[in-house]
Amino acid sequence: MDTKDWKDIKDEVYGKKGTERRDGLERDFESFKIGLLLKKAREEKNLTQEELAILVDKKRTYISRIESNGSNLTLKTLYDIVEKGLGGKVKISIDI
Repeated sequence: MDTKDWKDIKDEVYGKKGTERRDGLERDFESFKIGLLLKKAREEKNLTQEELAILVDKKRTYISRIESNGSNLTLKTLYDIVEKGLGGKVKISIDI
């Protein structure tokens, strides 16, 4: 039986790192993770989406979309949600 690890499967299906399709997959995955992290933090603060939306002057449906898929999230909105809404701090790193 020929077994493959997840990296090999990603390379075959989406291309090697550095290709346009693979980079798109990686960006989408990072956006998804941001949404999950925000949802987890909100739930740990025992806030509803509606309560968080009020704190950051957004609509509940917007918070829902962010938690489902963090894409199209501006840095300003990320800072507002984390700092104003959740009382946390944002840390960003860049890998080159």
